Amino acid sequence: MAIDIKMPSVGESIESGIVGKWIKKEGQKVQPGEALCEIETEKITTEVYAEQEGILHILVEEGKEVKVGQVIAQLEEVVQKVAEEIQTQLPAEREEKKADLISEPTLEEPKETLELERKEEVIEKTPFKEPLKQPARMTREESLRHLTLEEEEIKEEIKEKKEITAKPQTQKEVQPQAWELRGVRKPMSPLRMKIAQRLLEAHVGTAHLTTFNEVDMSTIIELRKNYGKRFEEKYGVKLGFMSFVVRAVVEALKKIPEVGARIEGQELVYPLTLDLGIAVSTERGLIVPVLRGAENLSFDEIERGILDLAQKARNGKISLEDIEGGVFTITNGGIFGSLLSTPIINPPQSGILGMHAIKERPVAVGGKVEIRPMMYLALTYDHRVIDGKEAISFLVLIKEFLEQPASILLGL
Repeated sequence: MAIDIKMPSVGESIESGIVGKWIKKEGQKVQPGEALCEIETEKITTEVYAEQEGILHILVEEGKEVKVGQVIAQLEEVVQKVAEEIQTQLPAEREEKKADLISEPTLEEPKETLELERKEEVIEKTPFKEPLKQPARMTREESLRHLTLEEEEIKEEIKEKKEITAKPQTQKEVQPQAWELRGVRKPMSPLRMKIAQRLLEAHVGTAHLTTFNEVDMSTIIELRKNYGKRFEEKYGVKLGFMSFVVRAVVEALKKIPEVGARIEGQELVYPLTLDLGIAVSTERGLIVPVLRGAENLSFDEIERGILDLAQKARNGKISLEDIEGGVFTITNGGIFGSLLSTPIINPPQSGILGMHAIKERPVAVGGKVEIRPMMYLALTYDHRVIDGKEAISFLVLIKEFLEQPASILLGL
């Protein structure tokens, strides 16, 4: 008896996945609780485990997409496997003995018969040649008539060639040569293909628009310089830039809630809690775990929450609960040196904020040119939900909060 191994359900919004890697091989004996394979989705990677002991028979290869509930492998019971092998061996042995007893000697044909057959074969393959026909005699009149006809044919052929040459020749369409790119070819990982598909759907399926602004980070840099060490000693985590950005986004979402809304059917849904997605780069690709109830978190709770989510994501321990339900996303391309970019919305959300590298630039301050640490901010939003005025106002609020963080701390 064989037990079916099916693609598990990993969330309400996930209908399919990709078989990433078979941890166990075809025909291998597995024990209960052992991981059989990895299933990759656009959100998480999960493992499928054996429920009982058995011999693994793989039905779906690595890299193939499967639907939830689809059978991807079978476990054959070990007892049944041994019994089948014994039953198949006994008839095979009996057949071998029977074949030895029944075998008969082969009879050789007489030599004369073989030679006669070869001669007949040679005669049949010899081609038949017809006798050569003698050319018929022609009279003098017939010869002259024949020459006249040949001369007329030659003149007609020359005339046709001249007419063709005189006509304008149309240039033939030249087909460009298809060049094959030379280089090392590496297949895309199943997760990378799924992410690519989701990003393309997000780009095509939303009325996306991006607006920009720049922030003077002098005050926050000074705060981290003066209080960063004491903060780490007290709370056990470093005081980073992200906690200030999270608090700024929370305050901006409170004032302009449309940025956190989403489309469901013909309705707009406004969230009751501000669960923010924080993009994390991993070896498998970009993952967006969610920081729950960000409106109720202090600076140290934000820093600790972000650190825990990033470690889980990079160690492959992220769960479906960690990535579902975000209302807005923050991504930081500045850690890789990006100066400016246009982030892509993470559906079904309606907005995403892109942070960038902090660079010293000359700016006008009080009528004078000063060198200040500046950072570009980019807000990509779904224009079906958010108007331009709301998007620009939202980004201006974030700029003001980051340049004057005391207003957040004082609740102003």
